[in-house]
Amino acid sequence: MTAMLEVRNLVKQFGHFTAVDGISFEVQRGEVLGFLGPNGAGKSTTMKMITGFLGPTAGTVTVNQIDALANPIMAKTRIGYLPEGAPAYPDMTPAAFLNFIASIRGLSSKQRRERIAAITERIELRRVMEQPIETLSKGFKRRVGLAQALLHDPEILILDEPTDGLDPNQKFQVRGLIRELAPEKAIIISTHILEEVSAVCSRALIIAHGKVVADGTPGELMGRSRFHNAVVLELKGKDQPDFETIRADLIRVPGVASVEPDGDRRVVVFPQDSATVTDGVSQLASARGWQIGAFYVDPGRMDEVFRTITQGN
Repeated sequence: MTAMLEVRNLVKQFGHFTAVDGISFEVQRGEVLGFLGPNGAGKSTTMKMITGFLGPTAGTVTVNQIDALANPIMAKTRIGYLPEGAPAYPDMTPAAFLNFIASIRGLSSKQRRERIAAITERIELRRVMEQPIETLSKGFKRRVGLAQALLHDPEILILDEPTDGLDPNQKFQVRGLIRELAPEKAIIISTHILEEVSAVCSRALIIAHGKVVADGTPGELMGRSRFHNAVVLELKGKDQPDFETIRADLIRVPGVASVEPDGDRRVVVFPQDSATVTDGVSQLASARGWQIGAFYVDPGRMDEVFRTITQGN
C-alpha cells in the first residue's frame, strides 16, 4: 500500500542549531498519527516543512505521490493545515476569513457557501461568524483555524495542537470530528495532551532533540510502561493492616516483583516481566479478608512512558 504521506531523512538547521535531525516516517490513509515530544523537540518545525511553510535543509516529503519540494502548490492542495497558535487576520470576521480562504483554495461560489455552512455548523462557529476574530476567545480562534484547514476537504490533515484552548465539551466534539474524518484521510496531530493520544490516535510518534525515539500504537507504547499489567489495589474501612503488613503478604504471591504505595490506602503490585498476577492477588485479598474499594489492572501510563523515553532513560 502506498502511503499518503512519506517523510524521508528530514533535516532543518538554523545556523549551527539542528532543530530536526533526520526524521523519517509514513502515514497511511485511515491513520491518525499522534506527534509527541517535549517543547523544542522539533514537532512544529517538522509540520512546517511537511506543509511547505519552511524549506528543509535536507530530506524529502511526498504527499500522495507528489514531491512536495518539486511541486509545492500541487502538494498543498492535498493538505489542510492548522498551524501552531491558529493564526488568522484579526480584523476579519470568521465569515470573511473563511470566504477568503475558500477563494484561495479555488472553490466556486456555490462550493464556498456549501462548505462554509457545513464546516461552521459542524464545529459550532455560527454564533460568532460576524464578530471580529481579534475579539474571539482562544477556543473560538482555534475553531476558526480548524475550519479553514477543513474547508477544501483535504486528503491529509496536519493539526498542530487542535484542541488547545478548548473546553472539555469542545475537545470532545473535535476529537469526535477527527475520528469521523479518519477513515478517508491521513491525519497528523501534534499534542501535549497525552489522553488525546489514546482517545483519537491509531499510532504515536515520539520525538526528542529532533529525532524519532519511539513509534507504535498507543497500546504498544503503554506496554513499555513499568505500570503495564500492574495490579492496583485499594482497601477501604478503618481496620485494615498497614502498608508493610500488606506488602509482606503480597510480595510472596508468585510472579510479584515489588509492591509500592500509591496514596493512603492504595498499593500497586508490580509483576515480573509484565506477567499476570491478578488471580494470586485476588485470592490473597479474599483469604486475608481485606475490604476492597478498588481492584484493577493498570494498562500502563503514557505520561510515564513519555518522560522515560524523552529523558533518555
